[in-house]
Amino acid sequence: MQITTKAIVLSSLKYGDTSLIVRAFTESDGLKSYLLKGVFSTGKGKLKPAYFLPLMQLEVVANHRNKGTLESIREVKVAAPYRTLHTDILKNSVVLFLAEMLGSSIHEQEQDQGLFNYLEHALLWLDDNELPSNFHILFLLNLTKYLGFYPDTSMEEAPFFDLQEGGFCETPSLNPLIQSENLINFKNFLGMDFDALQTVQLTKSNRRELLKTVILYFRLHVHGFREPKSLAVLNEVFN
Repeated sequence: MQITTKAIVLSSLKYGDTSLIVRAFTESDGLKSYLLKGVFSTGKGKLKPAYFLPLMQLEVVANHRNKGTLESIREVKVAAPYRTLHTDILKNSVVLFLAEMLGSSIHEQEQDQGLFNYLEHALLWLDDNELPSNFHILFLLNLTKYLGFYPDTSMEEAPFFDLQEGGFCETPSLNPLIQSENLINFKNFLGMDFDALQTVQLTKSNRRELLKTVILYFRLHVHGFREPKSLAVLNEVFN
């Protein structure tokens, strides 16, 4: 079935000498994988590799057979041109990291309008604003709302957060826990929107520890989660 939909690129991998395999989160059908034949050839095809940079927001005309095989794209155009995400070195490092996290976390092959709207809004916000040093932490925590494991804050005054159970607790368990200063920093992000990010100040070591904790939270709750290779680069960026 031919369909026109918005799509956010999660990853692209060169296939053979001239082709590309692209994974994208589409507004119409969730996660889709496409085989783009001949995009690296010297002809005048409509599909160019530059369209498929990480987290590009596109509008595509695609054939969706929905048989679990690679789909195809007939036409593509940029739905939301970025001014800074791929040209600012710091922002691009964040984009590469978040694209990896999303690629490991999104598995649904069905429409999820709420998640798509969140990604669309968050990426445009980052493109339009100076990069806050804690953007990626808030992005990931807010992402858990749409993945189904946002922290339960009903006992927010408790001294521990159980990462396995996803809630605060009065007494420590054998599960991985957030506590002490890391817990205070964690709580500061709950319920926050991007416009309030400048109110949170973290030291470099606290930011790194909190990000390590958030990634562990994803690993505990996302089946098949892979540690992002770009994490080391991101840590260097904010060092």
